[in-house]
Amino acid sequence: MKQVFSRPESLRDVQTHFCPGCHHGGIHRLVANSLDEFGIRDRTIGCASVGCSVFLYAYLDIDVVESPHGRAPAVATGVKRSRPDRIVFTYQGDGDLAAIGTSEIIHAANRGEGMTVIFVNNTTYGMTGGQMAPTTMPGQKTTTSPYGRDTTKDGSPFRMAELLSNLDGVAFSARVSLDTPKNVLQAKKIINMAFRYQIEERGFSFVEALSACPTNWGMPPLAANRRIGEEMIPYFPLGIFKNRDNI
Repeated sequence: MKQVFSRPESLRDVQTHFCPGCHHGGIHRLVANSLDEFGIRDRTIGCASVGCSVFLYAYLDIDVVESPHGRAPAVATGVKRSRPDRIVFTYQGDGDLAAIGTSEIIHAANRGEGMTVIFVNNTTYGMTGGQMAPTTMPGQKTTTSPYGRDTTKDGSPFRMAELLSNLDGVAFSARVSLDTPKNVLQAKKIINMAFRYQIEERGFSFVEALSACPTNWGMPPLAANRRIGEEMIPYFPLGIFKNRDNI
């Protein structure tokens, strides 16, 4: 029988530790697919930060640098400037990138650093107990917003893909989701585009991926997956917000 589906070579053959229904594993696979398709695994360096994203090194068969909380774009800047021949990307969560790392991501993007950023948005602090994050949706209940996020006191969530698309240094900015097969295929295409921007030395590229967090949302995996389509996508619309060179 002809095999039509297999594990990417850049993805380690290990058992996942992520919670059932979490989309980190799927996003890892799409990144690994890009590394394989472009043949860049041997010259790629990942920069992971603190949170569930920290385990990147356990799943991708590449060199990975661990960064302090929120500082992955700063670390990636140093790596890319010292080794401009390498493909450098960060892999970060929303509590990491959009909270303690706001300064780092804004300035790296504004400078147009030649890196790719993969940003996983599950609207909560996944590793540390489900607290409200900068991306928590209005009315969403978390451990620190038990009555729901009140925008009059807590402000409105960041839409990072749109925010960064307004910076002159950003060449590519998009948002994807993995909640349906159709969206997975589109996510694969867009992540490829983001890495292509870097391979062709066209500038800073950013992909936000909406992800479920069943454990901290207090939902079974299927219900958490439905929530992405019913609640998250209407608030965080999918699409390409900037494609400077129209690749």
